[in-house]
Amino acid sequence: MTIGAPALDEDVQPGLFPDDSIPDELVGYRVPTACQIAGITYRQLDYWARTNLVVPSIRGAAGSGSQRLYSFKDILVLKIVKRLLDTGISLQNIRVAVDHLRQRGVGDLAHITLFSDGTTVYECTSPEEVVDLLQGGQGVFGIAVSGAMRELTGKIAGFPAERASGGDATERPEDELASRRRNRGDRKTG
Repeated sequence: MTIGAPALDEDVQPGLFPDDSIPDELVGYRVPTACQIAGITYRQLDYWARTNLVVPSIRGAAGSGSQRLYSFKDILVLKIVKRLLDTGISLQNIRVAVDHLRQRGVGDLAHITLFSDGTTVYECTSPEEVVDLLQGGQGVFGIAVSGAMRELTGKIAGFPAERASGGDATERPEDELASRRRNRGDRKTG
């Protein structure tokens, strides 16, 4: 089916994560980590965030010195965008695919395979849909989202994560230096 059409199969492929759970939605990764894991540059990540292609869902930028936090799903989408760009898909068509992926939970993404003929991106959730697409005779390539998720799960485990505070997602985090200054000030006044 073409991206944008609803998926029929609601089963989630088991075993994508070591403990069979979906990653914590409050755990995020800072920009350098997201770039390294997704295999993209800071400029790409920044441009995609500024143009709302892939924005950090845990904590956005809130001015100079703030730290954006990208969720597991955000990094998965970054990885998919990178793969689609590498195969020559236009940014306009990638935006349509990403808008579709945003509407899905991480578990829903586990049973999707994205195919493209170089211009249009298709979502296939069953072997029959893949066969129908291939019978057109045109060359296509595919991205098994579950495979990208497995790869990302293994790779992301070696990187530092941080838990978002329970407050506003755009609040400015306190860095170590600011914390020391605050603590030093507390000792002087107490």
